[in-house]
Amino acid sequence: MSDREKATASAFMTHEVGLHARPSVKLTKLAKTFPAGIQLALSEEGPWIDAKSIVRVMAFQAPQNTMLYFRAVGDRAEEALAALVKLVEDDFEVEVGGESA
Repeated sequence: MSDREKATASAFMTHEVGLHARPSVKLTKLAKTFPAGIQLALSEEGPWIDAKSIVRVMAFQAPQNTMLYFRAVGDRAEEALAALVKLVEDDFEVEVGGESA
C-alpha cells in the first residue's frame, strides 16, 4: 500500500468505565503496532489526538456510551483502524497467548 493511504472509522464504546486507564493502555499499545499515524476524536470534526500517546489518550477521558472516531494516514491505515474498531467493539478484551487479557 501507498504511504499516503488514508482511512476513517468509528466505533461505539460501551466499556463500563469509558476510555480510562486499562482501555487506554490497550488502545495505545495496539495503535503502536501499526506504522500509520492514527488519531482519535469524539466527533468527526475533532479535536483530534494522537492515538499512540498514552498521556493524551488517558487525558481524553471518553465516557461510556460514546462514539469514538478514528482516522489514520500511512501504511496499513485501513488495517489499523479495523483492529482498533474491533478492540472497542469487543469491549477492550484482547486475546494474549490464547487467554483474555
